[in-house]
Amino acid sequence: MPPRQRLTPDGRRAQLLAVGARLFAAHPYADVLMEEVADEAGISRALLYRHFPSKQALFAAVYQQAADQLLADTRLDPARSLREQLLQGMDVHLDYFVANRNAVLAANRVLAGDPVIQTIMANELDVLRERLLGVLPLAGDDAREAVSGVLKAWLVFVQVLCVDWLTRETCTRDQLRDICVGAALGALGPLLSPPSECRSGRELGVAVGDADQREGEPCQRGLHNGRQRH
Repeated sequence: MPPRQRLTPDGRRAQLLAVGARLFAAHPYADVLMEEVADEAGISRALLYRHFPSKQALFAAVYQQAADQLLADTRLDPARSLREQLLQGMDVHLDYFVANRNAVLAANRVLAGDPVIQTIMANELDVLRERLLGVLPLAGDDAREAVSGVLKAWLVFVQVLCVDWLTRETCTRDQLRDICVGAALGALGPLLSPPSECRSGRELGVAVGDADQREGEPCQRGLHNGRQRH
């Protein structure tokens, strides 16, 4: 056990969350012991339980902190294309999922019946949906409800697909990202206003890194109008 450091209550909580996040990322949920958390933090188990009464409570606090950080790192800017915004948000989340595979699988599989964990995830999805609604070029006020429903279904689709991918990688990370972005563009396209000016296929399309795409190539109107041309 490392020598114990005197910390403020907030400082101790932050330390325990950092230790917990590291251990939950490195090991399956069942293999993380509260005794190990206390040892790594250099404190007694009694002090640990004073901050977090159970491993489940510690995990919930770690996952809430992660959800808050993911929301902070997901930047939605209506000045950028929808595709660019979706790619940025997917990259932020996939980076976390890959680095914290065990924690994500614990939240979605081991603790799937835990109401606290499920509320954390549901709240993050709701915030993402509302933020996307705020930047999307809706075709009209009556389209908002339809777009909201599509976004809700899409976010659940992404969650399920990513969890399955973490269990068994059947495609590359970039392919997974582009599948998710492509699904959103295809589903939302009919409900969104067409862009005010023509943009290149590279900006609006689903595929990434096509070296043969020419910036001057005529583009298709709208966010979804058949198969993208390369």
